[in-house]
Amino acid sequence: MKIVVGLSGGVDSSVAAYLLKQQGHEVIGLFMRNWNDASVTLEDECPWIEDSNDALMVAKKLGIPFQVIDMSALYKERIVDYMFAEYEKGRTPNPDVLCNREVKFDVFMKTALSLGADKVATGHYARIETSTNEAGETIYHLLSGKDKNKDQSYFLCQLSQEQLSKALFPIGELEKPKVREIAKAAGLVTAEKKDSQGLCFIGKVSLPDFLKQQLKPKEGEIVEIFRDSPLFHQEEVSFSADEKLRELEYLSQKIDYKKSDGKVIGKHQGAQYYTIGQGKGLGIGGHKESCFVIHRDMENNILFVGEGHSFPGLYRKALRIDNSEVHWVRPDLRLKTGASMPAKVRIRYRQPLENATLYQFDEGLFIAFENPQSAIAEGQFAAWYLDDELIGSGVIS
Repeated sequence: MKIVVGLSGGVDSSVAAYLLKQQGHEVIGLFMRNWNDASVTLEDECPWIEDSNDALMVAKKLGIPFQVIDMSALYKERIVDYMFAEYEKGRTPNPDVLCNREVKFDVFMKTALSLGADKVATGHYARIETSTNEAGETIYHLLSGKDKNKDQSYFLCQLSQEQLSKALFPIGELEKPKVREIAKAAGLVTAEKKDSQGLCFIGKVSLPDFLKQQLKPKEGEIVEIFRDSPLFHQEEVSFSADEKLRELEYLSQKIDYKKSDGKVIGKHQGAQYYTIGQGKGLGIGGHKESCFVIHRDMENNILFVGEGHSFPGLYRKALRIDNSEVHWVRPDLRLKTGASMPAKVRIRYRQPLENATLYQFDEGLFIAFENPQSAIAEGQFAAWYLDDELIGSGVIS
């Protein structure tokens, strides 16, 4: 089989290429150049230069063809501009999820297939299995990686059946130490290379500095909300069994804080640079515990904060996803209006899976959690699983 591997210059994709070569496939290495501006990275130079050199050395070691393709214009349009727009609205996007949906498994995959490839492989810690339905059609199952500490299925939560049909994740059955062991034994230059951090294919960046390229600083106030606020001590509302939609709307609604609800305790340089649940970079002192962002008033440029990890304003029992933002990796499992489904859900990468129930209504898809969730941020992706299979996802409203 002819397989194009997205060689990123890291150990994971290097071992993916090595394993496929060992299996006798015709392997081609492609490196995606997605960013050209070193001014916003925390390294001395743009990391793609070092990464592409490492990818080239791996390709030479494996004796496979290698090519660099420049996708920086596309990346800026589909990922970076989207990021700026979302932060400006007071939402928290996940560029890595978008990079997989819009770049790696869309344009990059199409480029690879146009070269005559049968499949496209990456170094993701995830697995794909197949089954056949009653109509004789192949169903592709996106499973979490065997290494639970490195599982990256969340980042693939927006992929389609068509994309999965052309994808391979050769290291999904392995744990990270084994991957490094294989790389070392094969003499690959990336064997001891540290995992990349930061934005997908850009490198480690200071997010505020990155956002300041387009979103200009604007001084605003930081308002602290206190635990004894009447906002957190309202009488509990009870709902009858046939009022499930009203109950879910109530549980998922966000508190609309006003400046008069708390006390001004500091200044910030722009509400757009922060996200819900953020505790670092606020410059707040004089508290026993750290303060965390609980709300952003984008219109008035006010950050609202509360003290402590257990601050009640950080938690919600449910969330809502617009129907237009709901994506089913398994379309055959899509909920019909009025239906519900128990599932395991995570609302950010590395968060443990939480017990929840999905409810589908004309007004949107609601997710009600068994336990209240901290820092539910608009713009982030919620992904839902049955056992270790990721079956759907959506952008949190």
